[in-house]
This record gives sequence, structure tokens and C-alpha cells, in this order.
Amino acid sequence: MSTSKQIYFLSDFHLGAPNAATSLVREKRIVAFLNDIKDKAHTIFIMGDLFDFWFEYKKVVPKGYVRILGKLAELTDSGVAIHFFVGNHDMWMNDYFQKELNIPVYYEPVAFDFNGKKFLLGHGDGLGPGDHGYKFIKKIFRNRLAKTLFGMLPSRWGIGLADYFSQKSRAQTGQKDEVFMGKDKEWLVAYCEEILQTQQYDYFVFGHRHLPLHIPLTSQSTYVNLGDWIQYNSYAVFDGNDLTLHYYNA
Repeated sequence: MSTSKQIYFLSDFHLGAPNAATSLVREKRIVAFLNDIKDKAHTIFIMGDLFDFWFEYKKVVPKGYVRILGKLAELTDSGVAIHFFVGNHDMWMNDYFQKELNIPVYYEPVAFDFNGKKFLLGHGDGLGPGDHGYKFIKKIFRNRLAKTLFGMLPSRWGIGLADYFSQKSRAQTGQKDEVFMGKDKEWLVAYCEEILQTQQYDYFVFGHRHLPLHIPLTSQSTYVNLGDWIQYNSYAVFDGNDLTLHYYNA
């Protein structure tokens, strides 16, 4: 990477939630941020849950999101590399991002090397100890047959059903998932520490928790959670030497 360019990491936009009007304000704010960094960015990683729900029907694209999708296309057309990790809200992707936006899509954590620093990147859902109920549901949702059967529903029914369950899940969990539980109880910290037993990484970068976190694991390894763009407008920047958390004020 060029010494004058930076790598950006951001996650959890949840566009579409909780309603179209609120989502539109958030979408415009994210597009403004992308405009601000377009000349400084070498690479942008979007670490999942860009949408509160996304399903790629064969001939149908979910209504809305034209501003963010157009901006992503503009950035990749101009030479900025963008990578996307699916989250638990937008895991049902096919090849729309790859073909239309030239953005590779990842479904599991992936290792990258930048300027000699090793990164392990992912959305973060279903990793670490516990949460066996979600891990079981995730396997079902990722199953090709389940995806095919859902795709057979008329798009109006499928998207409406998904919106209903997304809102119901959010009402049940509230903001309890956004509370720091202490280093010894953070399940993504436990996941990182387990990985470090066999493989060294300088940085572990995840989303999903909706809480900006920068936690040293060892003298040479750090866990970073990117927070979200609902409450924090938070993101991380790697300048070639260090990874730091930042907050966007439009």
C-alpha cells in the first residue's frame, strides 16, 4: 500500500432499520463519510450487516439503498478496493456485489497482510464459546436448501417476513448486546485468544458487537471491534503502522 493511503474498516450500518426515513438519514451520513475518505483510501473493508436484511432473488433487488450502492460502484470504478464480509443480517448473498460492484464477498474470517502486519478479519457472529442456539440457526440459514426454499417465496412475502423477524429480534435483545462485559467475558476476545495459541496476528478486527472496542491481547496483538453506524459512527484506520479507532462527525 502507498504510504499516502490508508485502509478503512467499518461495520454494522443496518440500512433499512428501524424504518425507511431513519435509515435514509443514516445512509446519507455513510455516503458523506465515503466521499470524505475516497481520496485517502487504499482499501475499504465493510465488515457485515450493511443491510438489516438482504436477499438476492434471481431477478429482484430489494427496494432502496441506491445511494450507498451507487457510491460503492463509484469507488471501485475509481480504483479503490472494497471487500465485504457478510453479517448475520445479510448473509444471503450470491454474486450481485461481485458482478455489479466488483466487490469480493467473504463468508468466514479471512487473514490479510498489510505492510508486514497480520490481520484476521470477519463479521464476528457465531465465533467463540457459547451461543449454541444461534450457531445452530446459522447453519440452517446457510444451508443451500433453506436459501432455495426462501427464494421460492414471492419477494413481497419474503422481505416482509424477514423484516418482521428482524424487528422482533431487535425488540427482544434491545441494547444488551452493546454493553461491555469485561475482557474475560467477551466471547470474541476468547476466540482471538484461542487463535493466538496456534497463530500470531497483530490485529483481530470484527463487527457484530455494535460496541467500539480496542483491547490489547498480548504485547503484540490487539482485538478491535468496529462498533456501528447507528449510535457511534465508528470505524478503524490502518495507516501502515498502527490501527486506530475513530468517530465520524458529519
